[in-house]
Amino acid sequence: MQTLLNREKECLIITKNLIVNTLSYKTVSANKNTVNKEWVLVDADGQTLGRLASKIAVLIRGKHKTNYTPHVDCGDNVVVINAEKINLTGNKWENKTYVRHTGYPGGQRTLSANELFAKDPTRVVEKAVKGMLPKNKLGSALFRNLYVYSGGEHQQQAQNPTTINLNDIK
Repeated sequence: MQTLLNREKECLIITKNLIVNTLSYKTVSANKNTVNKEWVLVDADGQTLGRLASKIAVLIRGKHKTNYTPHVDCGDNVVVINAEKINLTGNKWENKTYVRHTGYPGGQRTLSANELFAKDPTRVVEKAVKGMLPKNKLGSALFRNLYVYSGGEHQQQAQNPTTINLNDIK
């Protein structure tokens, strides 16, 4: 009887050791101190708006990194140049509408993509990217990592951004 109990104890100890050994790895979760943020330059010349915006949203969110953590701002700072040279397919220049509300009764206002583009080409890209980010405080913080310029010049030369070809990213 004693030997049977001893064997059962040994089995329990062995199985406990195996459990501990198999769980010896740890999932690494990024936080704002351990995040490696970089500056990235994207040229929007000839790019389709939706495809451009989805790839930029992935870069801003940090989903392309191995230490991606959903609740942390672990993405890169993205600088977009040549926003006035984007493409929209089909009849979207006339048919795509941007709706806003003034806050007063009957205050719903709409703009077509052409009208918004004529006012400010950068807002078209910004609205497309913002719609692909989370709708919470994290999304607001992530949106501040986007810098869009209509021309080829930008104000982030001091950060020395690395140029990325979006056609190479899948």
